[in-house]
Amino acid sequence: MRRFFALFAVLALAASAPRVLSAQDSNAVKQDRKEVRHDRRELRGDRKDIRHDTRDIRQDRRDVRQDAKSGDTTDARRDARDLRHDARDRRHDVRDARRDRRDLRQDRKDVHQDKQEKKDSTKD
Repeated sequence: MRRFFALFAVLALAASAPRVLSAQDSNAVKQDRKEVRHDRRELRGDRKDIRHDTRDIRQDRRDVRQDAKSGDTTDARRDARDLRHDARDRRHDVRDARRDRRDLRQDRKDVHQDKQEKKDSTKD
């Protein structure tokens, strides 16, 4: 009797294993898609920051030239400091955008791989 019960338990587990694995695959795909959306959102924000910083840099350069032309060295120094700050901020945003693009590529690749694995597992 114990053997039949053990055999029944093994067969029940074997029958339910594909469903459990399929649910895990489904969760992996959902998580990867969520990460793709998150990376896209971050990338859009970084691009917006880059555009804003570029505009600020242009304006600061104009201000520095204008102040130097008019002989106002105090304002020229302040605008030059602001220009350096904006340039540094832009460099950091460009680096963040590069990392976000790399993360986005990897997450898209993960989604594709998870879909292929799920497709392959349903064939069996």
